[in-house]
Order: sequence, then structure tokens, then C-alpha cells
Amino acid sequence: MKTLVICSGGLDSVSLAHKVAAEHELAGLLSFDYGQRHSKELKFATLCAQRLDIAHQIIDIRQIGRGLCGSALTDGVDVPDGHYAEDTMKITVVPNRNAIMLAIAFGLAAAQQLEAVGMAAHGGDHFIYPDCRPAFIEAFQTMQDRALDGDAQIRLYTPYVNLTKADIVGDGARHGTPFAQTWSCYKGGERHCGRCGTCVERREAFQLAQHADPTDYEDTDFWLEALRRRSA
Repeated sequence: MKTLVICSGGLDSVSLAHKVAAEHELAGLLSFDYGQRHSKELKFATLCAQRLDIAHQIIDIRQIGRGLCGSALTDGVDVPDGHYAEDTMKITVVPNRNAIMLAIAFGLAAAQQLEAVGMAAHGGDHFIYPDCRPAFIEAFQTMQDRALDGDAQIRLYTPYVNLTKADIVGDGARHGTPFAQTWSCYKGGERHCGRCGTCVERREAFQLAQHADPTDYEDTDFWLEALRRRSA
């Protein structure tokens, strides 16, 4: 299955790239600059492409991103601390982001006569992000089947959509993903902050997967407080 993988440079999408390279045919990586809070993660997507020796395209959609306002990932809004499962994390939603990126990816895949577009949405995203849920994946596939209408049958490949991030760590480890060469933190400092939703979820995932976490966090203990708060 010739697959174009949307890769942000984060743990999930880099793990997916390694999975596709091992199990299918990785045709290339596609990343987007949408004016996100920082572009540090894109450097890790580039590293992934170089490591796997495949093409990597970064598409500039900053003009669109400027209109997707109100999110901590695009505006000057503080990124909240805590677990993804907290309501405060909804401020990190970027309206329709995945639908926009996927529509572009499917167009490129059709032009290149590929068979699939890979996206690393996972079960932990469902609470916060509507465009990572199974219902969205199914609906988008139906829409693309109509949009292409026989010119190409391209599959939306989302093997992690009903899995946890801990499952992704396990899968990534099986396929040799160098986790230290991925970036998750929303704040984009020199080190992972250890406090934002993605850092807390990342730290928890390695713990649950019983896999050594190579990440350098500024705050190494906050994730435990975040988990206690969520449980309460």
C-alpha cells in the first residue's frame, strides 16, 4: 500500500511513519506550516524523512491558519497545564485543522497515484479533538470517495484511531522509532515543558507501556499531579 503520511514531527506521526515504512510502502511525508505556536516539531519531521530516506514536503498554509483563531496553538493564548482529559485543554483545538490538511493530502495522493493517506489520530485525542474521532474518519473517507469518484480509491489509514498513546509507544518501539527524535510539547522551548497536555500524556504513555522515556522534561514530576487531579 503506497502511503503518504501526514507527519507533524510528534511521537505519534513519526511512529506511524516508521510503521508504514516497515509494513507497507512509505511514499513520502507531508507536513504543514499553519502558523502554529512554534515550528520546532517540523524539524523533527524533516529528521524522520532523512532517516527513512524518503521525500518530505512542508506546505505553507499560514494564510489559512491566521483565520483559525481562538486556539492556544495559533494565538497568543497561554497553553494550559494538565492532562488532555481536562476541559481546559479544549483551548488547544484548531478549527477544522485535520479536515483541511487531509483534503490537501488526498489531492496530492491522487495526483501521485498513491493508495493511502496516513494520519496518526489516536484514542486519547477523542475527548478534545472532534476531527480525530472515528466518526470523523469514516465521514471523511465517504466524502473523499465521492470527491474522487472512481479516479482513485485512496484509503484514509488511521491504525491508531482506537488505540492509546501507550499502544503507540509499544508499536513505535517495535518498529525502531527513535523517540528522542520526536517533539510533542506545545510550548516549544528548549526542552519539553513536562506540564502541557501533550507532555503529560507523553510521560504517562511511556510509563504505561513500560518503556524507557528518553525525553528531557523541564518538570519531571508534574504529570503525577495531573493524573491525580484527573482521577479526582
